[in-house]
Amino acid sequence: MFNSYLTEFAGLPVFEYRPQDTAADPLAVLAALRTPGAYAWRLADDDGSETSKDRGGVGAYFERFAAESAAPEVTALVIGNIQDTINVNDSAPVRDALVAQAPRLTGLRSLFFADLTYSDSEVSWLNHGDLGPVLDALPGLERFAVRGTGGMDLAVDGHPALRSLVLQGGGLPAELTRRVVTGHYPNLEHLELWIGVPGYSGDTAPEDLAPLLNGEVHTGVRSLGLRNAQYTDRWVRALADSAVLERLEELDLSKGTLTDEGARVLLDVPGFRELRRLDLHHHYMSEDMERLVLETFTAAGVETDVSGREEPDDAYDEDDEEDWDFRYYPAVGE
Repeated sequence: MFNSYLTEFAGLPVFEYRPQDTAADPLAVLAALRTPGAYAWRLADDDGSETSKDRGGVGAYFERFAAESAAPEVTALVIGNIQDTINVNDSAPVRDALVAQAPRLTGLRSLFFADLTYSDSEVSWLNHGDLGPVLDALPGLERFAVRGTGGMDLAVDGHPALRSLVLQGGGLPAELTRRVVTGHYPNLEHLELWIGVPGYSGDTAPEDLAPLLNGEVHTGVRSLGLRNAQYTDRWVRALADSAVLERLEELDLSKGTLTDEGARVLLDVPGFRELRRLDLHHHYMSEDMERLVLETFTAAGVETDVSGREEPDDAYDEDDEEDWDFRYYPAVGE
C-alpha cells in the first residue's frame, strides 16, 4: 500500500502550494515562489477548502497557482488529493484544470498525477479515465507518473519528449498496456509498469507486451520495471527469451511474487548477469535461493536488491494452482 506522500520528485523537494491569503505560513510560500524551479510543487486540497464553490472550484485553485508563481519556471508538479474530485472515481476536473493551465507551464518537465495514500483512497478505486489530453497539452514533458490505473486510458498517439513513463496501481488493464506499446515515444528510456492482480483489473499478460519484449518498439528503453506482479515468475520466463533483455541496463521486478522457480531462470540465463542493476525486493525466494542470487549477481557486477523476503501463506495448498493468488501476493493490491 501507499502510506506516505512524496517528499521528493524529479530530484527536487516537494513543496505544497497554498495561496498567500489562506496559507498558514504565507512568508514561507512567498519565499518558495521566488524560486519556483527549486521545488516540485504539490497541488492538493485534502479538506476541500481551496477548491470549494466559494473559492471557484479546482480550476480556480490551479489558476491561482499559475498566477502567483512564475509559471514558465515551474519544472515539476505533484498532483495530490483534491477533495470531491480525484478521490471519488472521477479525476476529470483535475485533469481539465491542469490542461487549462498547460499553456502557461511551458517549463514543466516532470508530472506526478495522483500522489494519494491509502488514507485518501485505495489505489484500486482510482478511476482517472483518459489522461491522454495531459500529454497532448504538455509537449515538453519528460517524466510522467500516474498512480491508479484500474480505470485509466492513455488515448494519445505518443509523445515526442517523454523519457520516463511510470504507471502505478493494483492492477494494470491489458488495454492500457497495449496503448503504451503502440504509442510513439521516440525518447522513452524508462518504462515502469505495475502489473498487479487480476482481481483489480490486472489482466496484462506477456503477450500484451510482446512488441516491446521482441525489441520492435520503444527501442530506447534501457530501464524496465515490471513491478508488483501477481505472477513474477511468468514475467521472468518471458524476459529470458526476449530481445529487449540484450539492451536493458536496469530491471525492476520488485514488489512481486518471485519464487525459487523464477530465480532459477534468472540464474540460468546469462543475459540477466549483463544488467547493471536488478531489483527483486519483496519476493518469495527461500533463504538459500536469496543468498545464491545475491552472491551470483554481485559477483557478476550487478547491483542487486533481494531484501524483503516474504513467506507464503501456509493456510493454502501449495500444490493447488487456484490457491496461488492467496499464498503469494504482491505488495500492492486493493
